[in-house]
Amino acid sequence: MYITVFLILFPMFMFLLLVGMRHKNPKWLALGGAVVELAVSIYAWINFIPGAERQFSIVIPMPYSFGISFNVGIDGISLPLVLLTTVLVPLIILSSSDKNFNRPSLFYGLVLLMQAALIGVFTSFDVILFYVFWELALIPIYLICLIWGREGKGGKITIKFFIYTLVGSLLMLVGILFVYMTGDRPLGPNAFSLNVFYEIGQRMQPGQQRFVFWMIFVAFAIKMPIFPFHTWQPDTYTKAPTQGTMLLSGIMLKMGIYGVIRWLIPVVPFAVVQFSNVALILSVIGIVYASCIALVQKNLKTLVAYSSIAHVGLISAGVFTRSIIGIQGAMIQMFSHGLVVVGLFYLIDIIEQKAGSAEFKDLGGIRNVAPKFTTAFVVIMLGSVALPLTSGFIGEFLLINSLVQYQVWIGAIAGLTIILGAVYMLVAFQKAMSGELQPGLASFTDLSISEKVVLYPVVLLIIIIGVYPGPLMAVSESSVSALVNSLPDLTPFIRP
Repeated sequence: MYITVFLILFPMFMFLLLVGMRHKNPKWLALGGAVVELAVSIYAWINFIPGAERQFSIVIPMPYSFGISFNVGIDGISLPLVLLTTVLVPLIILSSSDKNFNRPSLFYGLVLLMQAALIGVFTSFDVILFYVFWELALIPIYLICLIWGREGKGGKITIKFFIYTLVGSLLMLVGILFVYMTGDRPLGPNAFSLNVFYEIGQRMQPGQQRFVFWMIFVAFAIKMPIFPFHTWQPDTYTKAPTQGTMLLSGIMLKMGIYGVIRWLIPVVPFAVVQFSNVALILSVIGIVYASCIALVQKNLKTLVAYSSIAHVGLISAGVFTRSIIGIQGAMIQMFSHGLVVVGLFYLIDIIEQKAGSAEFKDLGGIRNVAPKFTTAFVVIMLGSVALPLTSGFIGEFLLINSLVQYQVWIGAIAGLTIILGAVYMLVAFQKAMSGELQPGLASFTDLSISEKVVLYPVVLLIIIIGVYPGPLMAVSESSVSALVNSLPDLTPFIRP
């Protein structure tokens, strides 16, 4: 029962411990807390019963709260994202082994506070609690980017990111309150619970559902992000410290996709049907647009930032097919994308440290002096381009399959992500790793022990999930099927 509560509150306790006391080695204390979180989440996975309703749940009504309750639990939709969070946070902390941050206790404390907020988002079954954790996740990543981001335009870029996400959050709050006001009050001590909101939302008139859809969709679209709400992302990823970029790309953007699956589709299903083509087209435009922009990038980090927009566009498109195969593919691909993008950004961080630049004009020939680094780069890159027997293949296959079943032409255009992704990633490899060794890279060294500790688990997971995805797919399969099958009959609302 208390596993979920522990997963949320323990990182908060570690945050207070880190910022409230002096520590000689705050990084190792933070790593210890993150490892404990990982162990508890693995215990939850081992004891999780696929097909059962949410587990490890607890509901505590808040006094004088107008129906708000501390209502948390884990089901097949939330568990993969909880696992992703607890797997990546220790790796993100380890990736800073060679860095000396100012105020390290605050830095690592904010990383753990963000972990608590992310797990809170993925396990909340009360909409106000979900919103509180959603907003809480913004604070630590904003401070991480602002305080430890790069010089120059970093402050302006971070403020742009903050404004974008804050505006989206306020729109979502308007949508939440509108749904609440539409219900027959008083609704009891659990007025904001997930099931109550499903019932209220599905009873609303089509016009009301359309209003709520746009209020909530924009918030999720900004967080993912999808076209045209993506403009904050490339600069933020480039200017943020590497660990901040990993948190944003590896975990935080999954909040938006999760929100669509958990909240948007079940609460306003009729409006989702009416606007699904719009959402799909925006997602597909994002795939092609971001892929084309990635092709002409001269900086490796910016290229990966745009590739992330393309991959998330495919995930978003699959979700809006509202099919079991599309949502199941999204669940697998979210986990794979988190692993791959964290691995890629860490590889780029290593290049920047050892080469002094991530510009293609300064790179070339790294494979001649760093074979282990090159091997890790190749495996993670192949996971990004969805090569069979890598983790990226499973999710992309299911997503494109769902899109072809939805509309053949949409599936065909979305499938370009595989071709274009292979082109820009192979070009990036050729420019950075192949050819003659650049004079400035003569001192480039191969992977150190600390770098292997981060990269080798990522490489192994990419291969293991690609070869044997069954355990991960089994976690979410029943919950995804139950969610899709619980939706009302939408046939009369589907436009021919």
